[in-house]
Amino acid sequence: MRTLGLGMAVAAVLATPVAAQSGAPLEGRVGKLESEMRAVQRKVFPGGAGQMVEPQISPTIAPTTPEGVPATSALTDLTARVTSLEQQMATMTGQIEQAQHRLRQLEDQFAAFRKDTDARLNAVPAAAGPGASGTGGPVAAGDTGVTVPTAPAPVRGASKPAVEPVVAGIDKPSGGDPAEDAYTYGYRLWSAKKYAEAETQLKKVVADYPKHRRASFAQNLLGRAYLDDGKPSLASIAFYDNYKKFPDGERAPDSLYYLGSALMKLNKPADACKVYGELGDVYGDKISAEMKADVARARVAAKCK
Repeated sequence: MRTLGLGMAVAAVLATPVAAQSGAPLEGRVGKLESEMRAVQRKVFPGGAGQMVEPQISPTIAPTTPEGVPATSALTDLTARVTSLEQQMATMTGQIEQAQHRLRQLEDQFAAFRKDTDARLNAVPAAAGPGASGTGGPVAAGDTGVTVPTAPAPVRGASKPAVEPVVAGIDKPSGGDPAEDAYTYGYRLWSAKKYAEAETQLKKVVADYPKHRRASFAQNLLGRAYLDDGKPSLASIAFYDNYKKFPDGERAPDSLYYLGSALMKLNKPADACKVYGELGDVYGDKISAEMKADVARARVAAKCK
């Protein structure tokens, strides 16, 4: 009897860790499912405070087990939780797939609608015909259902559109060469000390006529306008750009000379001396005697060695 009692005691002691070990993998499985469930719910309800999908199956409440009966309520509860989570995951996955399917259908419908609309709009000019706009009213584009308004018929005696505005007191030339006229107008603005207007005009000349000989003139004069307007930093950039963009331009040597002047205003005599040296090396045999004399005086002022 003592041996039997001792054996039962040992069996009871050994049963406890075994039950705990059997529940451990299930507990890990539950934790994993619950973390995945929270991740899916964050994806479905981004930023939603407390919005959760309720499980369709709730865990059953285990009946109270009288004392002395082996406890199985923990294992039953874990099993019910796992089953509920698995079914909830399956339901939510199905809902996501359905939503994605509906989204694809909407995208296909919108693409078809846009294609049909583009086809109708492209058919409007041909359907309208050449003489359809004589009355100035709307023109129906065939049977496409799209109505395109037409421009009103011109009124006799109506004034012509106003000419591009010019600065008061500065005549805008009209000599037949648009690039030449545009540069001349910018030069007149600069001569009249309308520096802001001159800067805008000269930039436009360079942008509109980069292949014209006046592009080098305009870029150089833009730097001089900045310099006269008290903007030596912008002036140095404009002069340097003229030297780099139009090295063979007629005003490239002038831009190097005035670049040195701009650097002197920026209190950079060492850099100015480098520029004067570059001017002599690149254009020494092309510049006039007057400019050579100006460069010599500028080198003395900058204390170039």
